[in-house]
Amino acid sequence: MAIPAGQRPLYRAFIDQGLESWLAHLPKQIAQGLDRRRYGDLPAWEKAVAKLPALPEARDVHLDSDTVTVDCELDDSQRRQCENLLRKLMPWRKGPYRLAGIHIDTEWRSDWKWQRVAPHLAPLEGRRVLDVGGGSGYHAWRMAGAGASFVLVIDPSPRFYYQFQALRHFVGDADGGRTHFLPVGIEDVPEKLAFFDTVFSMGVLYHRPAPLEHLLQLKDALRPGGELVLETLVVEGDETTVLLPGERYAAMPNVYFLPSSRALCQWLERCGLINVRVVDEAVTSLDEQRTTEWMTFQSLADFLDPSDPTRTREGYPSPRRAVVMANRP
Repeated sequence: MAIPAGQRPLYRAFIDQGLESWLAHLPKQIAQGLDRRRYGDLPAWEKAVAKLPALPEARDVHLDSDTVTVDCELDDSQRRQCENLLRKLMPWRKGPYRLAGIHIDTEWRSDWKWQRVAPHLAPLEGRRVLDVGGGSGYHAWRMAGAGASFVLVIDPSPRFYYQFQALRHFVGDADGGRTHFLPVGIEDVPEKLAFFDTVFSMGVLYHRPAPLEHLLQLKDALRPGGELVLETLVVEGDETTVLLPGERYAAMPNVYFLPSSRALCQWLERCGLINVRVVDEAVTSLDEQRTTEWMTFQSLADFLDPSDPTRTREGYPSPRRAVVMANRP
């Protein structure tokens, strides 16, 4: 089967990384992830990316700054065309980005999360990294900027896939072709892969109805000695504290288990991980997650009790997030 031109770098990277066993499954996984019968808006997103104008070769790309930035010279018509096409991919959740002078002010200040995580990481230079549920790839670009040799974003959302492809159009090969996106979930990663030096799962665990299964899947993707970076919603409490919300939590319908950070550490240890440590814990602020002109739907402020912002509108504790790290033995 002929490989679409846009997917060839991904296939080459899998060959270069020795992932031939996974490579055999890529055609089916990509076809399912980008199935037009399941996602009616997909052709419009694909068309928007395809219509982005050719960019000058002279570009100044910054993947190691809080705002992932690509500076290049465009005339006013080209810049308007780019902005209009990028807006067709809205909502933009994770960022921020500045592309040819266009500031994409995303819902999340993902750079704040990166600032909390980065000081605690094993140096990413030369490491193979998996970013689970990585959205448009903001953190993946930062990982590449920190020197990772191979970064793979997996996320089943085709909108995020095309946002990533739009960003790739601007970044070009400035990352050395080290950053890739596969539209799948963690369950599509081959079992017992034991490949990645670092695995990130940020903002995913609370969406999983079987959280220990998710932790075991993350562990299986790591090589022995590899590092897990887990960021998730938590509640205050001791080793036995776990909140199981009703139908919704902060207006989200697919939130299952919110452990305390101490309980989460026990979960990780039960899954066989070692060196488990909480490196950050804080309540999410209205400055970190908010509505913007690039994400015009409701955001955190709309999901809290207007008379008591320490509670969600359902009456639960307002969103609190912890970063927990661990290693595979």
